[in-house]
Amino acid sequence: MKKENKFTIIDMFSGCGGLSLGFIDAGFNVILGVDHDSHALETFRINHKNSKSLNLDLSDKNAINDIKNAVEGKTIDVIVAGPPCQGFSLTGPRKFDDKRNSLYLSVIEAVKEFKPKAFLIENVPGLIRLYNGKIKEEIINRLENIGYNVEAKILCAADYGVPQMRKRVVFVGLQKKIGKFVFPEATRDSGDYISCSDAIGDLPGLEKELGSEESTYLQPAVTSYQKKMRHGAKVLYNHLGTKHTDLVTSVISQVPEGGDHKNLPAGVGKSRNFHCAWTRYHSQKPSKTIDTGHRNHFHYKYNRIPTVRENARLQSFPDTFRFVGTKTQQYRQAGNAVPPILGYHLGRKILFFLSKAK
Repeated sequence: MKKENKFTIIDMFSGCGGLSLGFIDAGFNVILGVDHDSHALETFRINHKNSKSLNLDLSDKNAINDIKNAVEGKTIDVIVAGPPCQGFSLTGPRKFDDKRNSLYLSVIEAVKEFKPKAFLIENVPGLIRLYNGKIKEEIINRLENIGYNVEAKILCAADYGVPQMRKRVVFVGLQKKIGKFVFPEATRDSGDYISCSDAIGDLPGLEKELGSEESTYLQPAVTSYQKKMRHGAKVLYNHLGTKHTDLVTSVISQVPEGGDHKNLPAGVGKSRNFHCAWTRYHSQKPSKTIDTGHRNHFHYKYNRIPTVRENARLQSFPDTFRFVGTKTQQYRQAGNAVPPILGYHLGRKILFFLSKAK
């Protein structure tokens, strides 16, 4: 398919562009990424040079007009979005239109305005159970009422070749004349998941030094996943370690592989005792859902938190994808993103339905 014939996408709440990257790899043309985080948008711009970006507060009542101006009259075939949904937990289904839900409502308004052939909305799995499923029903009903068949499902990224047990609810809508969406089948099962060592075992251990924002590989890629992540990369970006206090290092050293705070000796690490505290990844399993830099997860072998690059690998970002901003901002960008490989499989399935309907 020539570029001019590719289906076009707006990525709302794009962040650094993980979902955009997946859809680009699937054969789409992302013409615009929209977010209110200037640092994430800078990362988006560096890595998506053929896409425009727009720094915009999507809760603003004029946001849709700003997006219309930015796309300059182009047809929008698909809208993808990952809006925050905190407002729903406060307002409930009876106050769906409460201003605290304006970010989610902005996606529905964009679908109304642009009438894309398809849309995808991604969020935390808790949304689907909120108020006994009433929020989920309201979202589906509103989108079906404006002409879409909507399907929702909780997906685990590890089932699609991402080395991370990350679960998210995904809503996909197709125009009713196109048909009903069917989610892509898993490409892997639990006995065939990509593990942490499969994903990051080739990266420098940083045992005696912190590394740097730009460095070199010290050993060859071994696994097929490592080779895939390195493809085309000449420089190792964002592999910068964190200096921990002696106390923190001591506590980490006492957590067994795959363990957490519950495996520590009595009285050790008691300053953190919530469910994910002092979690050490297991080399032979996918990681937990990576955190956004809160320092609760640790390398399966080394007594430190993963680097931004290690988190990016666990999210399935290729090594050519460079994160910018402070280290804190980079962790947040990587952690909040949709894994590109999961986006790719969803994109390919949407492309199947859109191509069939042409």
